[in-house]
Amino acid sequence: VQLQASGGGLVQAGGSLRLSCAASGRTFSSYNMGWFRQAPGKEREFVAAISRSGGSPYYADSVKSRFTISRDNAKNTVYLQMNSLKPEDTAVYYCAADRFLVSGPASGWSFWGQGTLVTVSS
Repeated sequence: VQLQASGGGLVQAGGSLRLSCAASGRTFSSYNMGWFRQAPGKEREFVAAISRSGGSPYYADSVKSRFTISRDNAKNTVYLQMNSLKPEDTAVYYCAADRFLVSGPASGWSFWGQGTLVTVSS
């Protein structure tokens, strides 16, 4: 599966952004989908994931109650709605797909998009 992330940009602290990740192929619904992020000088970290059917979302503690992951299997797309953004959310955000995993670490996930940059100014 090929993944294409989009929706990043510059936003002020407290603002919102919605990231999208479009997947190619006809097997999108066979994959759990995840979002990860990597800030400069840091390792790639788990942000959120959602199961094949769209149930059972998982979140990193740092984004719980602020971020929401969702998917539309008819559109082969997964979303990450980010609210109440903080400067520490600044990072390149990546979407990922895997048949089995629904959380980190990043090294276990099978397929990756190219990343989209989110910058939160204070």
